[in-house]
Amino acid sequence: MIVFWIAVGVMSAAVAGFILRRAARAAAAGGDADSTLPLYQRQLSEIEDLADRGLIAADERRSAHAEAARRLLSAAESAGPAWTVSATSRPVLVGLAVIGPVAALGLYLGFGSPGYGDQPYAQRLDQWRAAPPTQLDAPRMAAVLRSVTAERPANPEPYRFLAIAEMASGDAPAAARALREALRLAPERADLWESLGEALMMAAEGEVTPQAAAAFQRALERDPKAATARFHLARGQIEAGEIEAGLAQWRALLADLPAADPRRAVLQAAITDVAAGPRQPAPPADPAIGAPEIAAMVEGLAARLAADPDDAQGWVRLVRSYAVMGDAARRDAALTQAKARYADNPQILRELAQAAAAEPMR
Repeated sequence: MIVFWIAVGVMSAAVAGFILRRAARAAAAGGDADSTLPLYQRQLSEIEDLADRGLIAADERRSAHAEAARRLLSAAESAGPAWTVSATSRPVLVGLAVIGPVAALGLYLGFGSPGYGDQPYAQRLDQWRAAPPTQLDAPRMAAVLRSVTAERPANPEPYRFLAIAEMASGDAPAAARALREALRLAPERADLWESLGEALMMAAEGEVTPQAAAAFQRALERDPKAATARFHLARGQIEAGEIEAGLAQWRALLADLPAADPRRAVLQAAITDVAAGPRQPAPPADPAIGAPEIAAMVEGLAARLAADPDDAQGWVRLVRSYAVMGDAARRDAALTQAKARYADNPQILRELAQAAAAEPMR
């Protein structure tokens, strides 16, 4: 590596010297000549030639001739010797050109790491795979799982875990692609269709798009009791303005959930919020989204965390949402649950505290 950089420095200095030497030669050979004077002289002779051949009228000849003569005189008056470098200054310039690359090389050798070896991606990937999963952040975990899917292309489970990691990384389109691969291998799994619907919703910033609704419908075709699909399809109805129809679906889902199911409390709160209507008489900042829809999206996040609580950033968003909505009771409840789950993660605890301190919406 050191030999390489020395060679590069010497080559740079040699090239700089060669360029300066050739420039000095060119300046010495023709530095005093002004190329504009022959150009205007040639224009005058061309004008005369065109006039003699009858290709331009007499008045055009006079005006063109006068303009070319004016330019010729102006160029002759302003012409001066071209810039050049004195013989005593040239060695200084060449020395500076050589010193620059040599100095850069010396600084690199003194303060850089010329002996530090490359760390190819494959080597880093091996290190991540050997590390405990709890020490990897979401993007590195996703990289590990992508390698696992390449090793087990016929198993849908690695693709499902990859989708979870991509979602945690904030890359919803990548999560959707992973889930489609999983569904190609296991098209009858309702849970995969539900996850695909949620990934499509995340890509659409929480909106139940037609594509997400279609995924949830496919889940219900395979499992009519799929709670996540039923919840979000009803929420889609509420977002579309069919509030009573959506509430009816939510109430039916609530009746089907077991008494001990932790999602019951979240679903009941969502029903209560939407049935109560907007809390503020003033319209929200975005006229395309109303208070019932905002509450429904927050409760959708709460329902997802109740089903799959291993989402630290999801808990942070939920706590912040309750704080912004001014719902102190549920903010504190979510904060307590999240702090208990991530008690050994100081970074997440700090983010949760900041989220809880968010100012309520006015």
